[in-house]
Amino acid sequence: MLVSLLGTIGIALPYPVLAPYFIDYPANELTHFMGFHPKVLLGISLAIYPLGLLIGSIYIDALSDGFGRKKVLLITLCGSVVGYGLTAWAVYAESFVYFILARFLTGLCEGNISIARAIAAELHPAIDRTKALSMVYAATYTGWLLGPVIGGFLMVYGVAEVFLIAGLGMLLATILVLVLIAKDRAEDIDDMPLWQAIRQNNSLTLLKHVDIRPIFWFYFLYSMGLNAFYDFYPVWFVDYYQADGRIISLATVCLTVVMIIVSSTLVARIQAKFGEIKSILTGGLVLSVLLFIQPFGSYQQTFVIFAIIGGTIAMTNGMIPSYLSHYFGHLGQGKVMGLQTSTFCITNVIIATVGGFISILDSRWILLLGALLVFLSVLSLWRNRESQFQLMQQKQL
Repeated sequence: MLVSLLGTIGIALPYPVLAPYFIDYPANELTHFMGFHPKVLLGISLAIYPLGLLIGSIYIDALSDGFGRKKVLLITLCGSVVGYGLTAWAVYAESFVYFILARFLTGLCEGNISIARAIAAELHPAIDRTKALSMVYAATYTGWLLGPVIGGFLMVYGVAEVFLIAGLGMLLATILVLVLIAKDRAEDIDDMPLWQAIRQNNSLTLLKHVDIRPIFWFYFLYSMGLNAFYDFYPVWFVDYYQADGRIISLATVCLTVVMIIVSSTLVARIQAKFGEIKSILTGGLVLSVLLFIQPFGSYQQTFVIFAIIGGTIAMTNGMIPSYLSHYFGHLGQGKVMGLQTSTFCITNVIIATVGGFISILDSRWILLLGALLVFLSVLSLWRNRESQFQLMQQKQL
């Protein structure tokens, strides 16, 4: 939980910084690279990090199944520290090329975020799987709460300084892993050449299993819609309310406080009473309605809607890794959690790239597209619900 908290703080610190930096700050060579519209450059900047995260999550989490959780965590956390330092240097140098390369490197190393979830899932039965994953998610949401708040208020000291502080957070997480996490035993993959291990151990190999595809396609569409909201509500705030980093941070507080409360207190109870599939379908449907309403609310209503959205996201997000771990964990917890993360990342890359162009026309449109995608994800899983219920029954037998 501590590693998840500090790691997420480091990831989330820059988020309220980027939209005001590209859109409202005085023009410089980084934010107006080669004469491109700042929103297009912002979209590229938002996309390049999850692109690195995507590649990292495909391989890093699966490799931790064999090389050991602690070893892989330490190497990748050190890479994150270097990545944040290089990002700060790129801001000082006003180099867009170096900025996106540094963000890519940082994302590549932070593909390790699912390793903590794999560790939590492996605590079962000493700690109930759903409860353990919910607590890790609560720590992650806390990071998403504190990171943007800290980033928004530290922005007055400079954009580069925010990235430097994020690097310090990752350095502290590295020390925690080194000191507090026990060394786990590596499997026979440790004797395999690295290139062969990378080729044979990646999360995408799970898609060969027919049973996992319905939940994969649900999560693909769902996370596409969720990322449309995550990536572009700061742009919407800037466009419609001329918001600065502090206002965006306040909205993020409304979102994440409820996520923390729901994840830490209600998710395990809801799962025990209704099961994962029914909860996922209900949560996704409610979320699609809320995302459609949100762009049309007043300034004051926005914060209330954000809070309700946070609770719905926490409930749905808590069910997905629990379901994957429970029914597919025998294929490798690292691979399973890596598949979830890599799916989230590839959708982030797609929506950030496309959304940058759409937001030039109207930032509301990309938020409404997110609502539509979440609704389509619910329809996709609803069509395949019988096969998922049969899988659950077979597992129980």
